[in-house]
Amino acid sequence: MNEGAYVQKLFGIPFNLSNDIPGLITAVIVFFLLFWLSRSIQLRPNKRQNVIEWLIDFTNGIVKGVMPDEEGKRFGLLAFTLFVFIFIANQLGLMLQLTANDKSYISSPTSNAMTTLSLAFMVLMLAHFLGVKKFGFKGYFKNTYLSPIPFLFPLSVLEEFTNFLTLALRLYGNIYSGEVLLKLIYKLATSFGIASFIPAIPLELIWQGFSVFIGSIQAYVFVTLTMVYISQKVEKE
Repeated sequence: MNEGAYVQKLFGIPFNLSNDIPGLITAVIVFFLLFWLSRSIQLRPNKRQNVIEWLIDFTNGIVKGVMPDEEGKRFGLLAFTLFVFIFIANQLGLMLQLTANDKSYISSPTSNAMTTLSLAFMVLMLAHFLGVKKFGFKGYFKNTYLSPIPFLFPLSVLEEFTNFLTLALRLYGNIYSGEVLLKLIYKLATSFGIASFIPAIPLELIWQGFSVFIGSIQAYVFVTLTMVYISQKVEKE
């Protein structure tokens, strides 16, 4: 959620730091979290190892649910990385928000449409690339746009755009609206002194918990749809 974009230029190229800083913080958190969880791997798993093994099994289960054959085994790491990154990105704004001089410096990266549109674009471009790599351009084009019947070509083209928009905007809309409501609750808490502050505390806690749940679901949905879109390009229609 960007109340005001903080844009700086480097070598004439504008960088929106309201997007870049939260994204960088999320990447750093993901790196150190997984680094910490994966230390001291043992035959008899400890608690940290159990957590990372559960995450791997969970994301592998998403892939197997969409691509149960050997083809799906290649995408386990992609699903795992996407899920962890998006989950942390969804929760960042719940833990920390920083706004100064009407400019947003820290919030959930996925509460900004440019971030989710970029993620969706990269995922769908990867899916098309893998389709061309496996079948060649002619086979990819036939499998993607001319199957099951060529008559559906216009709808197949339209579907590519709707897949892109829904993948990005579903994630953005859920996280953005959650942060907006948290801000409204905060304003309510500070509006009428103690009379509004006390009832706002349980309301804030309830919504925080609900937002964690929504963020988890949206990470799951994004990864699941990613695997669906990739499977449509690398498997015969």
